[in-house]
Amino acid sequence: MPVVLYWLCFCFLFAIPMEGAEIRATFAMDEDPLFQVPPPKKIFAKGFVEVWLQALARPDGDLQRQCAETIAQAHEFGYPGLTKARPHLLEIVTAEGTHPETRFAAARALLVMETQDAAPKLFEVSQAHGADLRQLIEPKLGVWKFQPMLQVWRERLGNPATRFRDLNLAIEGVGQWNDAQAVPHLLKLTLDRLQPPAARVATARSAGTIQRSGLEADAAKLIKSGKATLIDRLCSLSLIINHDSEAARTQLLQFAVDVEPSIAAAALGRLLVLNPDLVLPLSEQAMNNADPIVRQRGADAFIARPTPERVVSLVRLLDDPHPGVRGAVREALYQHTKSADLDAVLRPAFLKTLAGDNWRGQEQAALLLGVLDHEVAAPRLVELLESPRDEVMTTAAWALRKLAVAETLPAILEKATRQTVARTSGVMQPQSLDSQVVHLFEAMGLMKYAPAEPLLMKYVPKTFVLGEYSRAAAIWALGHMYENRPEERLVKQFSARMQDIGSLPPEVLQVQVMSTIALGRMKAESEIPVIRKLFADSRSPTQPSMGYRWAIMRITGESIPEPESATYSKTAWFLSPLNEATVDPSEDAIPPGK
Repeated sequence: MPVVLYWLCFCFLFAIPMEGAEIRATFAMDEDPLFQVPPPKKIFAKGFVEVWLQALARPDGDLQRQCAETIAQAHEFGYPGLTKARPHLLEIVTAEGTHPETRFAAARALLVMETQDAAPKLFEVSQAHGADLRQLIEPKLGVWKFQPMLQVWRERLGNPATRFRDLNLAIEGVGQWNDAQAVPHLLKLTLDRLQPPAARVATARSAGTIQRSGLEADAAKLIKSGKATLIDRLCSLSLIINHDSEAARTQLLQFAVDVEPSIAAAALGRLLVLNPDLVLPLSEQAMNNADPIVRQRGADAFIARPTPERVVSLVRLLDDPHPGVRGAVREALYQHTKSADLDAVLRPAFLKTLAGDNWRGQEQAALLLGVLDHEVAAPRLVELLESPRDEVMTTAAWALRKLAVAETLPAILEKATRQTVARTSGVMQPQSLDSQVVHLFEAMGLMKYAPAEPLLMKYVPKTFVLGEYSRAAAIWALGHMYENRPEERLVKQFSARMQDIGSLPPEVLQVQVMSTIALGRMKAESEIPVIRKLFADSRSPTQPSMGYRWAIMRITGESIPEPESATYSKTAWFLSPLNEATVDPSEDAIPPGK
């Protein structure tokens, strides 16, 4: 990985997490009613382990390799009984005549199964059989804190003849171990400009991870000439990134305005962790940076130390070109609206953004004003139903549904009608049209807007022109409009849609489910026998079966236990027994990662 790209990834470690769920334009019908299909339960077929053990005992190296790879996969899947394979795998790993690829596969299987008692043998093999095995085994030995490994890493750091791959293992290893004895060697490599740039940055990072004070002078040496290269500056910052002295803070403030965004972002991130007040004087400059991570760091200081002036200044980032920045700012501003003095200035600022011409800001402001139930925004949201941007027209429809202002219903119906005409024109329509119509239908259904019924009825018959989600939403909306009032003509059509399972092509799944939900919400008692039969025929918990269960309980008032999880078994493993029988996991099953 290029050094700068590596640092760009590293910068994200200093993000300040935002509280609260993400504000999104979701469909109401997906949450009303809300039921979760229980996750499937794994069961396992007998006989596989015994077959694999037999294959491991055969002299065929390729067969052994494939079995070892399969055992590693099976462990990650949660297959029980694999502890029996450990001695066989260790024998393959340590045998002198084992093919390198077979040895590698067997060693990996032992590591995946966390076979720590094999650490001494794995250590010997890693040092005797090539760099690839060292790359595989040594990091895990570090995690296991296998002491002889640490001494090898120390020796490599002091040996100028160490190859880069092995050197990198040592650098990462001593850093993970927090080995203070390795710091002098790491610093020597960091300060040596003849070393590869990636090695210098890695040693600086490792030294800065191990020693969290006292490296300010070494960091200063790297940049004191005034002609420090990018690598020099990256190394210098890596040395002090975990320091908390006044000298380190001064150096971090210098790096926070570096022309290289990865350096500036990392320095700003560390300063935010130490004290957001340190970043406040730099926030405006950072928020105008071309790099999105730097802009986010500047915003994070204002987010952490909010005042009315600062949060209003943040509102402009709702139009930021980077979706991550504008999303993070949106979530933070929403949290700040819970403070009365900040809410008083934020809502007008959101309205101003909504009234502007920038589509990104319009979208984010619509999300905020919708979730805040700020009804003053309704007229502008109606205008934005005509936006040429899919994101805005869809979000505006969602926000209008959230606001539920009765005066907007005629405009909502008129827009939904025009979109229906567009769909039947024969011209290909964007997917966003379906999403917008769903929100509009949901709004009219929740507000029980009777004039919408003729339009909604057009979506009930089976058709593939009007959009599967729009049709489902129309049926869901009609169910709300006739809540507790079973209308016979609707009941018959919804029942037909619900039962349209075996035709070619069958009815869309979402339409089937929402038809069941509408029957339940209307309390269509006449359909109970049909729904019961469909429920009885459901052999595993699915969306339709959960809908049947909900409808029966809604209509009859009876209680139906939660369905048991479906079961599944993976049998497509390498080498299968002739006769398979499924069983639950045995007690010696090894949970993945344990």
